[in-house]
Amino acid sequence: MRRGDAVTDTLDRVDGTRAHRLPSTGMPVDRLGRRLTDLRVSVTDRCNFRCVYCMPREVFGRDYAFLPRDELLTFEEIVRVVKAGIRLGVRKVRLTGGEPLLRKGIEELIAMLAALRTASGEPLDLALTTNGSALAFKAQSLRDAGLNRVTVSVDSLDDATFRRMNDVNFPLAKVLHGLRVAHDVGLGPIKVNMVVKRGQNDDDIVAMAERFRGSGCVLRFIEFMDVGTTNGWRLDDVVPSREIIERISAVHPIEPLAPTAPGETAARWRYVDGAGEIGVISSVTQPFCAGCNRARLSTEGRLYTCLFADDGTDLRTLLRSGVADDDLASAMSGVWTRRDDRYSQLRSSLTPGIREHRKKIEMSYIGG
Repeated sequence: MRRGDAVTDTLDRVDGTRAHRLPSTGMPVDRLGRRLTDLRVSVTDRCNFRCVYCMPREVFGRDYAFLPRDELLTFEEIVRVVKAGIRLGVRKVRLTGGEPLLRKGIEELIAMLAALRTASGEPLDLALTTNGSALAFKAQSLRDAGLNRVTVSVDSLDDATFRRMNDVNFPLAKVLHGLRVAHDVGLGPIKVNMVVKRGQNDDDIVAMAERFRGSGCVLRFIEFMDVGTTNGWRLDDVVPSREIIERISAVHPIEPLAPTAPGETAARWRYVDGAGEIGVISSVTQPFCAGCNRARLSTEGRLYTCLFADDGTDLRTLLRSGVADDDLASAMSGVWTRRDDRYSQLRSSLTPGIREHRKKIEMSYIGG
């Protein structure tokens, strides 16, 4: 679907042919039999870090044009999309960015989402991913607003490496302090994400495991992914999850655990001595497309059905044209039932060069 055709196609089908009426169950299934249960909502395309694997400074420099404020979805518009998603089966919402704590009044949005209920009458599983730079100041207000838990990015325990990877000279100590404050106010269990890039921070794998063993935090190692087109991704830079597991198990034996929920992105492993668990997210070497149950809403209201997508469907125009709730839900249902994304499974079959330069939306735009 071309960018300019997205709204017209959706409106024609919703208001004309009704080709995408909500199914009687209210739970649409995509072309590969996957249901929609998770919605990731980007609330800003801005970030105060310039991490080398996400927003490299040479691209996102001083003159980079971020979205104008009036193009961002309002909190009320975000809530309308989430409500429509709930009708389709959404039970979990994760706020992301950019850096979501840069969005002014984010606590107000959290409170609005915390008041919603799933189709079964339960509160949403409401989470937020952050670089942790403002977490110490925000943790209590986030918890008071109704946030359940946070995921924090920590790519190294070596301060020099950490500063080099965030590329704004931000100190590790402030992020670790934010983790402690978040834990103390009850935003847990906290997940800590480490994107592993060979030759840059892979020497810190075991140190990270040892730092968070027994801490109550769940450390997750993420293979360096080819999200977007600006991070200089090369397959040689990927440290396979199996190698990560081998390095940790050689020091602290671990064994696999069963998933906690369908579509879980991280394979779970627990320490044999009972000191907690870790996770590995293996989008490159062990794709999990078959169980992917996530859609992503961009900052200005485009709905994406894959992290590696090259385009999304414009919901903002629908929202600002006065679309009824039923038709909004029908439009989203139509997007999902047409979905056949499985980029990670197909990655290895793509011709090198075409694979590396295929147009893909940047992670900072739709979140990880």
